[in-house]
Amino acid sequence: MLLLIGAITAAGQTSGGMGQTTGNTVITTPAPPPSTPPLPLNPVAEARDHRSWEFGPFLNWGSGVGNRSDYKFFWGGFALSKVVSPVVHAGILSGQFEFGGNIMPLWQAYTPPAHEQESTCVTPSGQKVVCSLPYGGGTFRGVSLTPVIFRWNLLTRSRRIQPWFQAAGGLIYTTHKFPPNILSGQIIENGVSLNLDGGTCVWNFSPQGGAGVHFFFAERRSIDVGVSGVHISSASLGDRNPGVNASIQVQVGYTFWR
Repeated sequence: MLLLIGAITAAGQTSGGMGQTTGNTVITTPAPPPSTPPLPLNPVAEARDHRSWEFGPFLNWGSGVGNRSDYKFFWGGFALSKVVSPVVHAGILSGQFEFGGNIMPLWQAYTPPAHEQESTCVTPSGQKVVCSLPYGGGTFRGVSLTPVIFRWNLLTRSRRIQPWFQAAGGLIYTTHKFPPNILSGQIIENGVSLNLDGGTCVWNFSPQGGAGVHFFFAERRSIDVGVSGVHISSASLGDRNPGVNASIQVQVGYTFWR
């Protein structure tokens, strides 16, 4: 009798694994869903240790400074680069070297509209006269390629923020000669015929330097913000080379890391 009571009690308390037995009915409990893999505890260190590739789109807005403060710029493109060195320990400048480049199929410069401007002209006989010269202007469009970007990623203890600074060199092609200058041609000023040769060039170079940060907000994803100083010059490939001596460019990008 005692054995029979013990067997009945044990049967009532039995449950196992994925189900529970009640009399002749088996109640099945569903398995818990698989858990989502956690984000890396330190995505900055992961990119550093794996010497990762980074790539993604970006947009750029800028303004000229000095005598080009009325010039505005809007660029957009795609960047690709790779961390290529181990960590180099050099005090506060400890970090890693990264090499890359970018291409900008969207390149626009907004300059004052075409206008006339008083200048001092020299006649063929050497006489100086005050003349009103036609200057070009408006919106300039083109493309740009920056095949050389040398970036230094500073060593940081942060798990989300990676600071960097860089130097780069690029090439710009515009559909019209940039920057605008005196329009080439012949004018009559004070009864004197003047031949003007003020053409610049459709090809320009863009040496530059700047700094910025990657902000890692998810696994192998970051929002990037940078500020650069860019010089634009044709290196005298055209008849004249007024250039854009300095401009400040602010860049925002979305980066994938692999």
